[in-house]
Amino acid sequence: MPDRRLPVDPVRDVLELARRDRVAAGKRVAELSIEDQLALVCDAPVSRRRQILDLLPAPERVVPLIPEAELVFTLKAIGLDEAAWILEVATPDQVTACLDLDAWKGTSLDPSALDLWMAALAEIEDLPLVRHLHAIDPELTVLYVRDHCEVLLKPPASEDASFEPPPGAQTIDGQFYLVARREGDDLAPLLRILHALFRSDYWAYFRLLQGAIWELPTESEEWALRWRSGRLEDLGFPPWDEAMTIYRFVPAAERDPLPAETPAREIDAWRLPVWIPSLPTGRDAPYLVFRAIADLEEEERRAAFHELVALANKVAVADRMDLADAASTPTAIEKAALWVSRGIEHVAGANAVGSAEVLRRLPMERLFRVGASLDPKTAKGPPGDPDGPFDRNES
Repeated sequence: MPDRRLPVDPVRDVLELARRDRVAAGKRVAELSIEDQLALVCDAPVSRRRQILDLLPAPERVVPLIPEAELVFTLKAIGLDEAAWILEVATPDQVTACLDLDAWKGTSLDPSALDLWMAALAEIEDLPLVRHLHAIDPELTVLYVRDHCEVLLKPPASEDASFEPPPGAQTIDGQFYLVARREGDDLAPLLRILHALFRSDYWAYFRLLQGAIWELPTESEEWALRWRSGRLEDLGFPPWDEAMTIYRFVPAAERDPLPAETPAREIDAWRLPVWIPSLPTGRDAPYLVFRAIADLEEEERRAAFHELVALANKVAVADRMDLADAASTPTAIEKAALWVSRGIEHVAGANAVGSAEVLRRLPMERLFRVGASLDPKTAKGPPGDPDGPFDRNES
């Protein structure tokens, strides 16, 4: 993730200028570097990102850089029915992450959400569509086809010369026939996808329809879930049982120790799917952890912010937040900051050292566990205020 160099004010300035003079606003955005254009998009509230994206001189250079979860937040705020132009320039990995984050409820596939994403993809040109289809798990596309229609393969003439397709069946190649499972179901998005595959990659088309005939839905979903779980873990969202270790109780006798040495923290160890929001620091910051971060050296501050957001990802999973909801990030950061601050306060008091020194010597996850162990019932309860100081939806 590139360094953030823009404060929040430029977002407001550009939006205000766009209201008065759209051409001038576009010129101002065009003068920014690609990294600063990315910051402008991601720093904007999700409800205003469409306006920023419309001002980009070359969205195809900026959209592929948007962190995966931020792209989901953005597309859902815009509306998937208007998202084709963004999906066309998104990367296959981004599109796969969109489905990983939003097409599932817990560990079960959400067919209605999958339909919305596939319908949005069906609106884009063949080349990017096929590129994205190659990246999406084949088990997922098989489940999508099976949910909408029964697929029949015309037998060879030598086996059944009298074959007649069922009433209402549709075919692209005269070999595979599709029969809608529900009366009135709109197969147009599915047929658009199959047409694109048939024209560009016949063998992918053939394998997809063969899979829809022969593969068991339970097995397909199980394999799709396995691939999804691995990718989410790569993005910093561990499995639920692993994420729940942040609430592992720390006995009173083990809460005070402070290591003598400062552990090395590598920023590059975290690949975050979210944009680090503007986090308050200094004496007026609402939580002790931010006031402690303000006393660190610059490189230490950058590492601390990354570590806090990575911890917030675990909080989001442990608390079963909707990872495709823009409110999940600020809510999880708020909760992580609260209990890390409680942990810092306890350890600092027990060792008579400053808050920044505690933060240097102990990982945030350890401090979260110490803080949560002071009041485990409250810590495991509902998360904090989604409209708190890190709200991503405010306009």
